[in-house]
Amino acid sequence: MGTHDESQRPWGRYEILQESSIHKTKCVYLLPGKRLSYQRHQKRSEHWFIVQGNAEVTLEGKVSQLSPGGTITVGIGQLHRIANIGTEEVIFIEVQTGTYFGEDDIERIDDDFGR
Repeated sequence: MGTHDESQRPWGRYEILQESSIHKTKCVYLLPGKRLSYQRHQKRSEHWFIVQGNAEVTLEGKVSQLSPGGTITVGIGQLHRIANIGTEEVIFIEVQTGTYFGEDDIERIDDDFGR
């Protein structure tokens, strides 16, 4: 921990594994009982691959559960959220593709942490 490529958040943390002008890859660690904000992006899509834990994913209002090996694709402009519904940390790999990958390309619709 403590590298410039890792960021702490109220829900856990993420580590940037690889980054270029056409993609960004992160490893995301989501603490038990926490969830990301219900959000969308205008300049990127995301593909999630669950490595550990049990997650509840909301995509455009449709709720599904993913366990290790499960995947989901979030298209540009689609509302999405992932929640940790288990007792162990959820770990997932997030591959972003698009034209811009800055953290300011987040439109939050609902957030547990007042952001």
